[in-house]
Amino acid sequence: MSFGAGADTQFETMRGREFPAIRQFTIFLENRVGQLLEVVRRFEGTGIRIVALSINDAAECAFVRFLISDADRGREILERAGLAIIESDLVGVELPEGPQPLLRVCTALLQAELNIIQAYPLFMRPHGKPAVAIMVENIDLAMKTLTEKGFRIITEDDLDADNLPPQDIY
Repeated sequence: MSFGAGADTQFETMRGREFPAIRQFTIFLENRVGQLLEVVRRFEGTGIRIVALSINDAAECAFVRFLISDADRGREILERAGLAIIESDLVGVELPEGPQPLLRVCTALLQAELNIIQAYPLFMRPHGKPAVAIMVENIDLAMKTLTEKGFRIITEDDLDADNLPPQDIY
């Protein structure tokens, strides 16, 4: 007996590269010299770049969070390496020109009563402007709020180093 045979409902989900959130990978590394280097080397020769990085050190391990230029291929590389990973969605937002651009982003999120859980800058400058990756408690509301306030949201396609001029990659 086949469940759902002939039904038009798709049971698989697919996430296109135009999905507005950007994916963060968190891995847990033993607190030993060279552990981060081993992970970074996994991307050598693949054309995948690490575009943002955050490290939180604990007594026994380190939590390494990063964004990469090709999340789908990057996840495969990390999984093949046998690393335990957690995938999370973040909002990428381009910082506006003018004084205190981060203040403007924080104010917009505060007005929507959204808390920022994590934030860190991107190593690259999509569209030639500085940008940050932000984890919030309600990503859909955050993207809607920021878009309505005129902020430019960074997508995974924007992180593709092949789409950027060399001066916009650090």
